[in-house]
Amino acid sequence: VQLQASGGGLVQPGGSLRLSCAASGSFFSIHAMNWYRQAPGKQRELVALITSDGTTNYADSVKGRFTISRDNAKNTVYLQMNSLKPEDTAVYYCNYEVRLTPYRLETYWGQGSQVTVSS
Repeated sequence: VQLQASGGGLVQPGGSLRLSCAASGSFFSIHAMNWYRQAPGKQRELVALITSDGTTNYADSVKGRFTISRDNAKNTVYLQMNSLKPEDTAVYYCNYEVRLTPYRLETYWGQGSQVTVSS
């Protein structure tokens, strides 16, 4: 299973960006799709998640500003980021929890996308 992330870049405070991450390869199903981020000198943190039934959860710091969604037909997860702040600057990673078989769950990571919020 491979994850290909896209999006990211430089944006001014208050601006918007959308990240995408698509999975390819052979697997039984995707259990959950997650977005993490890691800022310089800080630990990687979970930003948002969406489960196979569409349940979502967000870090308090992004609630009301970020929206996670998924397209099951395309095995793709999106992260719409609005009202961006300088403290959102980080490398963003997609993370998939994938069932290779009904009884085997594995985790995969995308390559990371730099998001920089600066004037």
